[in-house]
Amino acid sequence: MKKLPDLEAWAIFAKVAETGSFARAATELSLSQATVSKAISRLEARTKTMLFHRTSRRISLTESGRSSLERATRILEEGEAIEAEVVEQATSLRGPIRLAAPMSFGLSHLAPMLPEFMQRHPDVTLEVDYNDELLDLVTSRFDLSLRISDLVDSSLLARCLCTVKLMLVGSPEYFQRHGHPHHPRELTNHRILQYVYSRSGPSWRFKHERHGDFSQVVPAIMKVNNAEALGPALRAGLGMALQPEFLVWQDLQDGILETAMSDWSISPISLHIVTPPGRRRPVRVRTLIEFLTERFRREPWAQTPPLW
Repeated sequence: MKKLPDLEAWAIFAKVAETGSFARAATELSLSQATVSKAISRLEARTKTMLFHRTSRRISLTESGRSSLERATRILEEGEAIEAEVVEQATSLRGPIRLAAPMSFGLSHLAPMLPEFMQRHPDVTLEVDYNDELLDLVTSRFDLSLRISDLVDSSLLARCLCTVKLMLVGSPEYFQRHGHPHHPRELTNHRILQYVYSRSGPSWRFKHERHGDFSQVVPAIMKVNNAEALGPALRAGLGMALQPEFLVWQDLQDGILETAMSDWSISPISLHIVTPPGRRRPVRVRTLIEFLTERFRREPWAQTPPLW
């Protein structure tokens, strides 16, 4: 009968490699040095190969040890994660969560959701940074972030919650005075309000079923670094703007704003939950991720996300 792998010994091996010392590994694992030494000897006997070079002053990994280290480290991490999860699940969720989100979207849509989560989990503490800049999650030590953009950092782990339409909108009063544009080239004759962090910048790209793709550079009479700040100017009839549907859907429902050039489409944006590299997540963080995923996908402006 085939023996089970010596998972405890592999975990001890990973700790010895991490600390560079049998004694330090024994201390961190609350084991005797003899137990640590015997575990390494068992592995070397089972695998019929040396895992460490030993001298009177130091130890170092052999080639076989180096090739085994990554998987052995995963055994140690997964074992620690399982125990931590069981312990944490046995009590109420507790501890801090650091979360980053875009300013306008966060204030309008994330902030109203968080009281429910905190009422469900009173021992969780939240630290939320509302900021339109793309913060470095690793160096800033965030547990997760909401991002509405194309993701360029491939080291981050991302879950697409939904896609969001971008819409060209203005007030009925604006269109009465200036007329509705029917082609992107006509936008140069209109008063444009612009969000400076837009992925397209001053060049707006449209797509038409029959006419194909068309890009138009649009000079702006007003530029802002927060898309929600365009709302009062739009409602006052000062111009048109490309806005995500989550910012304007209620004004569209109420007739305060109207869409223009609806036969020309603009590539939608995607709402992601992004986490730092590595797949170990405290239960409290995973619980918040699942809560936000379920809530955002129920929003009236959310489109079905692509398969991933």
